[in-house]
Amino acid sequence: METSRHPRIEHAARLAGGQGASPWVQRWSHLVPAGGTVLDVACGQGRHLRWFYERNHAVVGVDRSQDALDFVADLKRAGRAELICADLESGPWPLADRRRFDAVVVTNYLWRPLLPRLVESVAPGGVLIYETFAVGNETVGRPSRADFLLQPGELLAACAALRVVAYEDGFLDRPARFVQRIAAVHPLPGAQPERYLLDAGRVR
Repeated sequence: METSRHPRIEHAARLAGGQGASPWVQRWSHLVPAGGTVLDVACGQGRHLRWFYERNHAVVGVDRSQDALDFVADLKRAGRAELICADLESGPWPLADRRRFDAVVVTNYLWRPLLPRLVESVAPGGVLIYETFAVGNETVGRPSRADFLLQPGELLAACAALRVVAYEDGFLDRPARFVQRIAAVHPLPGAQPERYLLDAGRVR
């Protein structure tokens, strides 16, 4: 049975360099305000929770699998980490309605009814970093169901209320996959135009 998160991709990502963090997340993590709180949605075994925690961010991880969350139980014991076991697709949003975060991170996961909530959860001055599968992936493997594959421009449309700093829609190998990914900020009201550096966090 297909799910909205794909274990093969998650395993390959953990084996990659940079402590298993997605190169896209690494590249745009400099947009997260220093010391800000990061929400990782459908966080799995917490590779991005650990990435941000080790860079002095408080982190909040949500996943439906307690077994997966147990992989980062050490972060919770050490402080500055909140781990929430909740099914985002069949249950209510597990956080306070008006709670906002300095970064919202989502990788290899898509549940369309959640997209507006994710955008709303980005605090002023914060950033949404999102990367998941796109149409075309059905030609190389799983997920292959349309429910789990972004249509062209879908992330751009979902982030219309934010300022898009970077957006890509294309193909990656090792493992082969079609992806769509975005980094979009919630500008501070009335602030001077920010200089969002495009190369500061690039993985070389």
